[in-house]
Parts: sequence; C-alpha cells; structure tokens
Amino acid sequence: MTDPLRDRQDAAAALERVFRAAGPYLDGLHDLPVHDVSAEELADSLGGPLPEKGAGTLAGIDRLVQVATQAATHSSGPRFFHLVVGGSTPAAMAADWTTSLIDQVAGLNVSSPLAARVETIALDWLKELFGIPASFGGVITPSATLAHVTGLACARAWWAERHGVDVVAQGLAGLPAMPVLTSGLVHASTRKALQILGCGRDTLRMFARDDTGRVDLPALEAALAELDGAPAVIVGNLGEVYAGDSDPLDAMADLAERYGAWLHVDGAFGLFAAVSPRTAALAAGLDRADSITGDGHKWLNVPYDTGFSFIRNPSDQVRAFGGWGASYLPEAPGARVDYNTLGPESSRRARAFPVWATLNAYGRDGYRAMVERHLDVAEHLGRLVDEAPDFELLAPVQLCIVCFRYAPPGVPEDRLDALNAELGEALLGDGRVFAGMANYRGRKVLRCAIVNWRTTEPDVELLLTVLREVAADLAADDRP
Repeated sequence: MTDPLRDRQDAAAALERVFRAAGPYLDGLHDLPVHDVSAEELADSLGGPLPEKGAGTLAGIDRLVQVATQAATHSSGPRFFHLVVGGSTPAAMAADWTTSLIDQVAGLNVSSPLAARVETIALDWLKELFGIPASFGGVITPSATLAHVTGLACARAWWAERHGVDVVAQGLAGLPAMPVLTSGLVHASTRKALQILGCGRDTLRMFARDDTGRVDLPALEAALAELDGAPAVIVGNLGEVYAGDSDPLDAMADLAERYGAWLHVDGAFGLFAAVSPRTAALAAGLDRADSITGDGHKWLNVPYDTGFSFIRNPSDQVRAFGGWGASYLPEAPGARVDYNTLGPESSRRARAFPVWATLNAYGRDGYRAMVERHLDVAEHLGRLVDEAPDFELLAPVQLCIVCFRYAPPGVPEDRLDALNAELGEALLGDGRVFAGMANYRGRKVLRCAIVNWRTTEPDVELLLTVLREVAADLAADDRP
C-alpha cells in the first residue's frame, strides 16, 4: 500500500521529474505540431479501473509527463491561432509553479497576507498598464466570464438599489428585467454572465448599424430615452473576436452619463490596445467605465486560468460579494483586503503571482514591444492575404485578429462556404497550425488570433503554406 504520507520523501523528486521534462518540451515547442493526431488515444491510455494499490508518486508522475507532453494541444507554442489564447511567458510559468509549490489560500487575508498583498500590487500594476484610474477597485478571477459576472453583479446591485431593492439580500423577485444594451460586437461570455446572474441571457438588446455589428448610437440613445429615466446597463466592447473591431467607448460613456446608465466594458483582449500609442485611440473612454473586464490568459500571456475585473467604486464589490456572516471567516482589519468578498470565488488560487511576475519581469516597455510585434505580425498576415490570388481578406486588420477566407480563382461564390468549412476542419486535423472557423457577415471564415509571445512573422507565413497544402490534398481527394 502507498499513501501520500509514506511517499512524502518523494515530493521534491517528483517536481524534479517535471523539471527535467520541461526543458526539452519548451525548447521543442517551435517545431512541434500544435496537435498530435493520436492525442485522444494517448489520453485514453491513462484510463482503466481505479487502482486498488497506487503506483506511487514517482511512477505516476513519470507516466503523466510521458503522455501529457505528447498528447497535449501545444497552445503554448507560436502557431496556436485558434480562439484568442496566449502562452505563458517564462516568468509567468515559473511563478505558476511557485503558486503550486506554496499553495496559498488566497481568499482571506488571515490565511495568506502574502497572496492578498501581491494581488493588490498586481491589480495596481495592471491599472497603470491600461490607464485605468488608481481609485478603481479590482479582483483577479478565473476567466473573463467570471470577470463579467463580477462587473455585472455590481451593476445588478446598483440597478436594483435604484428600484429600492437590496438584490443581494432579497433577490430579483418582483423586479422588472434589467435593461442591458449593447452593439452587435458583444461576446457570448457577456450573455453567459447575465444567464448566471439570473438576468436572462436573451434579455440583452443589440443595436447594430450594419452586419459588422458596429453600434448604432442613435438607436441606442433612443432606447435609453424610452426608459424615461429608469436605470440601465450599457455594454461596450473593446476588441471583438471575429475581426478585432471595437465600440466607441467615449461616445458610449457620454450616453451613460446623459441617461444615468452603468457602463460595463468587455476588454478581454482589447484592453491591450491601450498599451501602444498605435492603438490607444481604440481604448479612449475606458477610464470612464463603471466596470471593466480583462483576461490574463490572452494577451497578458499568463497561465490558464486568469481574468480580472475593475470596478469604479470599490464599495460596489463589497455590496455585491461581501457580508459572509460566518464567524469562522474573520474580516481583514483596517486597510487589509479579503479578496473573497470582492468577487464570486470563495476558495481562490493565488493567480496573482504569475501576473506580478510577468509584469515585474518585462514591465510596460516589454509589453508594449510584444503588443506592437503582434500588431506587425497581424498586419503582415493581412497584407499576404490581401495580395494573394487565392485568399480574401474580409475585414481590416485593427488589432491582433485577421479574418479571411480561402477563395481560389474559379470557385463560385455559392461553393466558398462549404469549401472553407471543409478546409478549416482539415486544418485542425492536420495539426501543424491551428486557426479557428467562424461565421462573419454571412460567410464562413478563417480567423487567426495572434497573442502568443512566441509568435513571429514566419509562423503566420506557415499558416498560409499549410492551408494551401491542405486545400490541395482536399482537391486531390475530390478528383474521380
């Protein structure tokens, strides 16, 4: 029989096994395919009945490392353009290992003054990076979705209070639907947050002037005016996932002030527009928001899973998430912070350590350099697509998203959607490079998201090479 107590002498040795595997794995990421076609079969090899007698710490770790380094989707590498996913900077990855090593209980100040203080410092640095006023409150969350939940929960409490209801204590019963107004650029995670909060996923109203989803400001204002002074929530979108478009936040902030509305900004990756003078105009008005969502495992390049939420009035966070009333959970005295009273999580991993480490390691200048390199790479891919006879650029390149399709000469328009759907599926099956498929303006498109710190121009050039090779294979398969 083996149990953790009997194996305690192997704890450091187990970490050393992982460390020994890390070097070759990380060094090889640039040359590895993003996906191994045998990944599922390899993963299944870890299954079977639950062992009666454990294999022991070292044997188990050896087996996991062997399978995981082969079967993993290598999303930390430079050619994972699917979704909007960064990697982990060297400093962030090492700090994440440190996070597991010291395993802090990060919700209460009393359980880890270290974790609480580092979270405060990391949030302060993020506010400096994005130009968010220092007076804003904040909290680190597991994801952008939970950051939306944080911001919109604060908005919900604010909105209910204007109806004379303490929604935290009494719930939503008897209240009208909370008006939430946005553009066609809104992300599904905003809907999911409204769903979780009991406000209704489909109560959100979109005002778009065309099929790009860009906001129809006159229509949005008319809808606010029709509420006749009743409180509402406006959602502004900074960085949309299909083409990188953004709402005019300053104009939305003007409407929020004029009609007494709450402005919530989804800046999951678009917040980083504020880091470079080349794109900072897209983020103009960000400092006027009431709540702001960001995502760390996108352009910040810290490990999964990390998001963050910023709230104009920190007291709104306490109102929405505080008041535990449990005698065994002591409140932090004075200016100290209990972060489990400022967001939806009670049990919290110390996600602030990788955030602190990467900002400390590379600073404002390092992040500006990375963001501008990605802007250059995206523009380079956009030019290659625009100049190619067999590809078509479907939206201007504004941030780090390139939206295009395969459109070889001679293929009729009514065949292109099916061709691109088939090509996108075959690209993921090929595994050398990953890019996502989506529907944009009524067309089936490829979308390439460039946010990984390792990605450079040759990586996106390879994407087009692989697409052409895969397309040729598909054409050969279709021949009689």
